[in-house]
Amino acid sequence: MMKHLQKLGSALMLPVACLPICGILMGLGYALAPAVMGVPGAASEGFAYVLGFFLIKAGAALIDNMAILFAIGVAVGLAKENNGTAGLAGLVSWLMITTLLNPSVVSTIAPALCKEGSTNAVAFSKIANPFIGILSGIIGAVCYNKFKDTKLPDVLAFFSGKRSVSIVTAVVSIVVSAILLFVWPVVFGALVAIGKAIVSLDAVGAGIYAFLNRLLIPTGLHHALNNVFWFDTIGLGDLTAYWGAKTSADVGWSVGMYMAGFFPCMMFGIPGAALAMIQTAKSNKRKATIGIVGAAALCAFICGVTEPFEFAFMFLAFPLYVVYALLYGIFTTITVALGFRAGFCFSAGATDLIFSASLPAAAKTWLIIPLGIAAFVVFYFVFLFAIKKWDLKTPGREDDQEGELKIELANNDFTAMAQIILEGVGGKENVVSIDHCITRLRLEVKDRLQVDEKKIKSSGAAGVIRPGKTSVQVIIGPKVQFVYDEFKKLAQ
Repeated sequence: MMKHLQKLGSALMLPVACLPICGILMGLGYALAPAVMGVPGAASEGFAYVLGFFLIKAGAALIDNMAILFAIGVAVGLAKENNGTAGLAGLVSWLMITTLLNPSVVSTIAPALCKEGSTNAVAFSKIANPFIGILSGIIGAVCYNKFKDTKLPDVLAFFSGKRSVSIVTAVVSIVVSAILLFVWPVVFGALVAIGKAIVSLDAVGAGIYAFLNRLLIPTGLHHALNNVFWFDTIGLGDLTAYWGAKTSADVGWSVGMYMAGFFPCMMFGIPGAALAMIQTAKSNKRKATIGIVGAAALCAFICGVTEPFEFAFMFLAFPLYVVYALLYGIFTTITVALGFRAGFCFSAGATDLIFSASLPAAAKTWLIIPLGIAAFVVFYFVFLFAIKKWDLKTPGREDDQEGELKIELANNDFTAMAQIILEGVGGKENVVSIDHCITRLRLEVKDRLQVDEKKIKSSGAAGVIRPGKTSVQVIIGPKVQFVYDEFKKLAQ
């Protein structure tokens, strides 16, 4: 189960990678055309307004159709060889499910299930959401992997192989739609209950969400949680509302409250924690530690990519990771209570903060300075105390090993890095499958005993984790795509 959830998390990175450009386009657009947000006295004509309006609509083209991106992107991400045929199958499933479960259709085929004004009616009116998009993508990928090599009798030979995938997907989606006819209202009701419980707690609820978001990172289940609070699955879509230029007057919560608390933690808290790790590292490993956590901290500050930092210590010192998640909860509660509001399309880094500051829901963004300083100081001293008090084996504090391999690689020598990793996992004969997410090379091997973690780390990788008996994940960082490309060539 864990392996499948991690694959889903990896597949989600493909459509999510489309979102940063949306934030940039819409941020620039709202800055040029504030009249679109209803700002009194703002010009509603002229070149700046037209250009701004154009950029806003360009960004909204993806934001407003995020569920379809998920349906296609997840299907491609989960499909063997990442084949585009699966993307078409994912779209087929999406169209089938959202059409069959549209309120107008449901009220005709099952009037009792969709009475006007009922909770069920609201549930079916929200059927075109990212959750269903992800489900459609999974259906498309499973059908592709299962039926891509199907051989039919000569009279039907034209529909053999990959051409059969969309047909099978359509049939499966009809069955799934019939099941969802009864299940979706129950699922929707449960999600609404969770959402209302969190919303009713206001700033504390936002803090609980942030804590759970970080705590679930190792399992990949944070994606399911995000789907409830960021996207319009149950009517509580903080991210979609924020970038749709809505304010708290338009919805039932304070727009931006489920994103704002991540900014001080990612931009300043992680650098503070990284400094504590560097200072507590062994003197002979401090330079390497700076390279690992220092680069990860810079990455978190600029673009909000936190995995290189988190995976560098979450398995080495899990109690510290729980403390780390708790700090997110505390700072989110404080941030929301103070009225700081900001949003992101990708993650809570400086880039998203800058481009989201012009939207109407943004508030007191200047607080990022005092909040950031406080986060840096608190994260630094908490990590410093915990590492020393519990003698945690954070990066640079690992036990020395005899004969440790040390191979210096030239900058960006991805071929050499991939070659060492391949040798470390037992050669291409031991590799079953190859995949990657935003920062990690994900591998399945035949014989786990052939995996040499020390060899793999000597390539310059930030770390190695083994979530399953035959699963190996190599932490590379944002340039993992290049290592993946070279690794795949070598493993063929």
